[in-house]
Amino acid sequence: MNIKNITLGQYVPGDSFLHRLDPRSKLLLTLAYIVAIFMVQGPGGYLLSALLVYACARAASLPFRFLLRGLKPLRFVILFTAVINLFMNGGGDILFQVGFLRATWSGLYTALFFAFRLLFLVLGTSILTLTTSPIALTDAIERLLSPLRAIRFPAHELAMMMTIALRFIPTLIEEADKIMKAQSARGADFESGNMFKRAKALIPLLIPLFISAFRRAGELAMAMEARCYRGGEGRTRMRVLRYGRLDALAGLLMAIYVSLVIAENVLV
Repeated sequence: MNIKNITLGQYVPGDSFLHRLDPRSKLLLTLAYIVAIFMVQGPGGYLLSALLVYACARAASLPFRFLLRGLKPLRFVILFTAVINLFMNGGGDILFQVGFLRATWSGLYTALFFAFRLLFLVLGTSILTLTTSPIALTDAIERLLSPLRAIRFPAHELAMMMTIALRFIPTLIEEADKIMKAQSARGADFESGNMFKRAKALIPLLIPLFISAFRRAGELAMAMEARCYRGGEGRTRMRVLRYGRLDALAGLLMAIYVSLVIAENVLV
């Protein structure tokens, strides 16, 4: 298992069309994309989603293989979801039977349907994090939640926590990879055996990883206190967020995509 296959939370610097979009636009467009994915009711909608994801990857100069590599750690979740839907959907003709479990054609269709839904959700959100820096995400989340300050909602604190969590995902992945290599050099085996044995072999990895995470959290807290961090009140930003023509163009393209998904549902 290569733990570096996890791409969630990683940022790839660049100067592409998607990199130059306002982070607030990217967040809103990603939310619209997620809603559209849950609205898809047929193969035509997934074909449109595949074309959209591929076009975004090309526009951001991201290798499509790099995006697909991020799906490897989630293959068990996708496979488990597909198997559950395959055997739990009782409608339609029986495809095959294993004991009391029956797989039907309707169940197969539902299994593929939900597997593709998870796949495109992960790919879409990965493009957001790969093309948006953690600092830009913080500013975008805080600005979008700022109207809630009227009811004393801690917009800045929530945005800061979410961004720190995203920022530490690649750091913890790198730390876990170092620990795995150190334990492998001492005779630990993370590759052989079935899925349950490999999962059990990862248990000794958790203790040093948790210790490292708490140590880094303490260092970050001390660094923030040493710089007199007191929250978002009165703070200024080096980069002022402004919507531009690229954001309007991206919004138009997303509106076309959502309209096509709705039209495909109506025609089906």
